[in-house]
Amino acid sequence: MVRFVIAALFTLIFTAALAGDFEDGVAAYEQKDYATALAKFRSSAQQGVADAQYNLALMFEDGKGVAQDYKEAVRWYQLAAKQGLAQAQYNLALMFDDGKGVAQDYKEAVRWYQLAAKQGLTKAQHNLALMFDDGKGVAQDYKEAVRWYQLAARQGLADAQYNLALMFEDGKGVAQDYKEAVRWYQLAAKQGKAQAQNNLGRMYGLGKGVLQDYTRAHMWLNIAAITGKKNRVEGRDLVASKMTAQQIEQAQRMARECMASNYAKCD
Repeated sequence: MVRFVIAALFTLIFTAALAGDFEDGVAAYEQKDYATALAKFRSSAQQGVADAQYNLALMFEDGKGVAQDYKEAVRWYQLAAKQGLAQAQYNLALMFDDGKGVAQDYKEAVRWYQLAAKQGLTKAQHNLALMFDDGKGVAQDYKEAVRWYQLAARQGLADAQYNLALMFEDGKGVAQDYKEAVRWYQLAAKQGKAQAQNNLGRMYGLGKGVLQDYTRAHMWLNIAAITGKKNRVEGRDLVASKMTAQQIEQAQRMARECMASNYAKCD
């Protein structure tokens, strides 16, 4: 599970009366003057500015400008979350999910993921889908998991695209559809997600949802194998054992071009 980077938080509009300390805090943070940033955010947070409360929570969670304190982070996330700030709701859900600064509570994590997800926060939609997929804090419901994966996947989140592809491949919560699985694996693979690259290569190798093509299978498996994971290397080598030397050379050339183009030229 991944948090938003702090730069994504400084895009909201604030009342003129309260903006000063908050903006000074942002400027200090960007200069890595964490002590000043902490003081400025605290000043705004105590006046009820949700974004300042959120940033103050981040600093307590990360231990920047102050001793790391998960309980204090939770306290400030809660204040911002109760004001409806989606990023705070998401991070508060993570704290409950992981049991950081608070007793682990999957039901409470689901509650806060839902609030953030309904505001369109992509990572919250994905994590909510995971909870439904795994039956954590909520009754297992593959259809509901698919619904939330789709919302996040359509916003371009590679993890959601990969997990949605798995659902289509396995027929969980949706009719089994290998072509649709391939489509979502491709989108995630072209964002550099190694698991999707590996699975896409496997689909080409088996001819599932796409015409069997050992050259393209090797290309994607080779790219995925860069991580060095044993099963991916073995998968690539298994496909290679069915190919001619010329086909392997072509697949390697395609893999180099694909990566050099940042996945723009992989077809």
